[in-house]
Amino acid sequence: MISIAKPLIGEEEKAAVLEVLDSGVLAQGPRVKAFEDAFAEMCGVKHAIATTSGTTALHTAMLVHEIDDGDEVITTSFTFIASANSILYVGARPVFVDIDPLTYNIDPKNIEAAITPRTKAILPVHLFGLICDMDAIMAIAKKYNLLVIEDACQSHGATIKGKKAGSFGTGTFSLYPTKNITSAEGGMITTNDPEIDDKCRVIRQHGMKRRYYHDSLGYNFRMTDVQAAIGLAQLKKLEKFNEARQANARYLNEHLKGVTVPVVPASYEHVYHQYTIRVPSGRRDALVEHLTKQGIGTGVYYPVPVHKQTFYMGELGYNLTLPEAELAATEVLSLPVHPALTQADLETIVKTINRWIAQ
Repeated sequence: MISIAKPLIGEEEKAAVLEVLDSGVLAQGPRVKAFEDAFAEMCGVKHAIATTSGTTALHTAMLVHEIDDGDEVITTSFTFIASANSILYVGARPVFVDIDPLTYNIDPKNIEAAITPRTKAILPVHLFGLICDMDAIMAIAKKYNLLVIEDACQSHGATIKGKKAGSFGTGTFSLYPTKNITSAEGGMITTNDPEIDDKCRVIRQHGMKRRYYHDSLGYNFRMTDVQAAIGLAQLKKLEKFNEARQANARYLNEHLKGVTVPVVPASYEHVYHQYTIRVPSGRRDALVEHLTKQGIGTGVYYPVPVHKQTFYMGELGYNLTLPEAELAATEVLSLPVHPALTQADLETIVKTINRWIAQ
């Protein structure tokens, strides 16, 4: 089976974990601090705060910016549900706008019409490893005095004009095993604002600045040193991992026929968390079935946009149409692109798809 994703865990990660186990410092400690410092440097920001997951990173970012009951946050519906759920966690309401059909990211042209007196923030999601049009989004945010919280959970190391994902607003990342790097489970928040940094650290540790003195409501969102040790070893390999993903994507771009391959705008660096094609004319699901039979893993991210999920339509009363997001959900298909692929794997993927498309 050619898997859709495969975390690459080597001897460096294993040795780092054993070192932590031998030290006896297993919970949040010096490895977490070292991982935070290295991650901040990678993103080109002053501060990074480790959490238990990408979801808790998003939740913490909402809390620290005091997004609350009655507030609205503009975002995309074509994403993993955690992006929108993090808004609900703090009592606010996601306001969904449609995507750019070429990049699958939120289309800035749709944002201004969705702004109301209750709008407090924009939550762009850098989907599949490609950053949103942040020049346009930051200009809108400045014009209307809105916060920007980046969901960069799929875009470790991605850039626009050399500026990294997670360095535009308050950034949030996931370190789940399928991501470009992993800490097994984990998340990260990035910021240049020392006040935001301080508040995030208080929230993730039960509202404490001093041990057993609780100044505010907080949570247990702490990363362990075991996870951080894995993350540190992985972070050292991120550039190599991303280069391998990009090389694999180039091969697929050059050789696949009859499908729409990913679009990368000028001055953008795509890091291909997922390599996502479009298969039109209602043939996507049949191709999935064929590839599965041939031992090639695939993923459909995402078959149901958030605004069409049962909970959102039922309990929350969402009733809207987002044509581009809904069409993409019926046509997108992600193929293996991870660094563990061999040249033979890539050739097998291309030959299998091209022969089937030509039928």
